[in-house]
Amino acid sequence: MTIEKQARGRASEVFWAFLALGLTSFGGPVAHLGYFRTAFVERRQWLSEQAYADLVALCQFLPGPASSQVGFALGLMRAGPWGAAMAWLAFTLPSALVLAMFAMGATLLDGPMASGIIHGLKIVAVAIVAHAVWGMARNLCPDKTRAGIALAAVFSVVVVSGPLGQVSAIVLGGLVGLLLCRESAQGELADSLHFAVSRKVGMISLGLFVALLVLLPLLAGGAVWLAVVDSFYRSGALVFGGGHVVLPLLEAEVVQSGWITADEFLTGYGAAQAVPGPLFTFAAYLGALLPGLPSVIGALLALLAIFVPGFLLLVGVLPFWNRFRQWGSAQALMRGANAAVVGILAAALYNPVWTSAIVGPYEFALALTGFLLLTVWKLPAWLVVIVVALGGVVIAA
Repeated sequence: MTIEKQARGRASEVFWAFLALGLTSFGGPVAHLGYFRTAFVERRQWLSEQAYADLVALCQFLPGPASSQVGFALGLMRAGPWGAAMAWLAFTLPSALVLAMFAMGATLLDGPMASGIIHGLKIVAVAIVAHAVWGMARNLCPDKTRAGIALAAVFSVVVVSGPLGQVSAIVLGGLVGLLLCRESAQGELADSLHFAVSRKVGMISLGLFVALLVLLPLLAGGAVWLAVVDSFYRSGALVFGGGHVVLPLLEAEVVQSGWITADEFLTGYGAAQAVPGPLFTFAAYLGALLPGLPSVIGALLALLAIFVPGFLLLVGVLPFWNRFRQWGSAQALMRGANAAVVGILAAALYNPVWTSAIVGPYEFALALTGFLLLTVWKLPAWLVVIVVALGGVVIAA
């Protein structure tokens, strides 16, 4: 009885923590990682800086939406399977509801007040990501070697854009760490990450991921809903980096197949830029427009199908992650990989976070205000979000 009450309480704690983020986390996947760090490393101290960076590096390697996978893993670590479900639901539901309603004719994103708030929330993402880069750099790049790895990662991402540049930067950072960071790894035991996932469950998850990828195309002709699940599952399973990278796959599945028009696709993509949370919730908009299914059913099927493969892969890998992280060589490798993650976040701070939000001196001053409120005055992130969002309304007026 007591254990059940504690589990429910912890799951509810995860839900409310992620709901606040789902309502306010603008700026894309990199900004989301900054929000998560502020909420769960600094404020709630659910895990250490190093453990968080290790988790980010793992999710960057796997196909699927990296920020949502990190959130799912944080919920799983904190409150088991129910915590993982609550983390995903709370972080995803706000933007999914808005986009599905937009597809059905609602106009929640119109009006000068809404535009000003959205503009302010994009600006606050600059402050959040800058704060995350600053804090992670101090903890994960304390010496010249790791600072050099972070700088090299910045150049790698600038030269090779997209997920290929990010994965390459982490791989190269890990290799350099393996060679040069062994001394810094000595005496530093990686913090354990406790996940309620057995090896058996992990193997079942990996098997289910492969089985669905193979079987769904064979079953897709049997019913409309199976064709929808197949299209969105395949899009979520075959994309590295998540976010904008999934758009060409979705366009091929829903526009080139004739399910929706190119204009409808672009309109929904524009709306997806104006909502918080993961860009994968764009699937809810597309699902609501699909022919042959009620809008609510189509949105729900598309939303679940696009997220499931990334979560199956994550659950499949997690049981083996802690043992790998405890090896001496693995710790040196992760030192380098974590430094590379800092460089990737620093590069993304400029593009797309800064370039999409800072268009003039007023936006710069507002972003700097948010950064100082976080770092000097140490105000909670939710209060900084409110202050800067209201500032966005003033600027837009």
